[in-house]
Amino acid sequence: MLSLSASSATDLRWRRMAVQHRIPQQGGGISLDNFEIVRNYSELFRAKCSRLISETDEACKNIEKDANKQLDRRLKDVQFLKKELELKLEEITVETDDLIVLHSRVMKALNACKDPLKATVQCLEERMKHSPSSSEELHDEVDRELLKEKEVIEGASSVLQRVGEQITEQIRLNRSAKYLLEQDLKEKSKAHCIDTSCMLTTTHSIDSLNKSTKGKTVLPSLPVTPKQWENMSDMNIDKAEQQKANSMSLRALVESLLEQTAADIQKQVQVTSAAFQLNIHDIKSAKSQMEDQLAKVRSHQPAQDQRGSGCGHDRDRTHSEFGPGPPGFTWAEASQRAMPRSGTVQAPRRGPAAHS
Repeated sequence: MLSLSASSATDLRWRRMAVQHRIPQQGGGISLDNFEIVRNYSELFRAKCSRLISETDEACKNIEKDANKQLDRRLKDVQFLKKELELKLEEITVETDDLIVLHSRVMKALNACKDPLKATVQCLEERMKHSPSSSEELHDEVDRELLKEKEVIEGASSVLQRVGEQITEQIRLNRSAKYLLEQDLKEKSKAHCIDTSCMLTTTHSIDSLNKSTKGKTVLPSLPVTPKQWENMSDMNIDKAEQQKANSMSLRALVESLLEQTAADIQKQVQVTSAAFQLNIHDIKSAKSQMEDQLAKVRSHQPAQDQRGSGCGHDRDRTHSEFGPGPPGFTWAEASQRAMPRSGTVQAPRRGPAAHS
């Protein structure tokens, strides 16, 4: 600025002197002294112009050098932010995919609980149908274990349902953080391209740059400071990191819940199966005892039939030998009263023989 001011003042003085030396020319001619003075001032002016051009060129080079340094530093900052955004975007994408796989496992486990629960309820209903009384409460060990198994399966289904809803919500939050990272990454990529083109721009490429951008509409954007621009990326990265940590904690919790519910159901199924086996063993033992008693009873039945026929022959012989007996007395009733009711055969009493 000082060089420009000095050159302007020199140019002004030179013009004044040129005007003053023209005045004699109008009156009576041109002198050699005036030409010498004009030539000296002209050489002085050209020297100052050359110095001004060199100073301006040097100042422009220094400005360009500083601008290139700032652009290079900005490019490095933008490149660093891009790498951070890309890294967090990849991590949150992988975490979201893992949550989707885990959600499908939870849904499969939830569907797998339907058939065992249905079988347990059907067993309880069948045992109620074959109970001695429909109003009688279930009281044996098998019924109690079946009820426990039903409660365990229903509790596991309820837990899996709530866990599935939590996973769905976490997937939504992860996708929200992913969307913000993608938008921020687009802005950083666009800024990186602009700064790179500015870094490569020279005085000869300005015209071509103006021609390439001519006719393109630029969307309006909100003005932000560089600090706000960087803080926005930091906020998006922190949010993605927080959602990633929440997602990892949820996955660990769901994995432990899946193992615990599977172990609880398997344990209760084993206890119920053991109760069934014990009940079956008791029923088989009781059945075997009843079959043995039935065999013993059937083995005594021919002897009872034979003794019953012998009693009928003795009754006929007694009737023929002792007569009809007193009024109202029949030998059939006497022999029937003499038959044992407990299953053991006893000899018939001979009433007339006792009288005789």
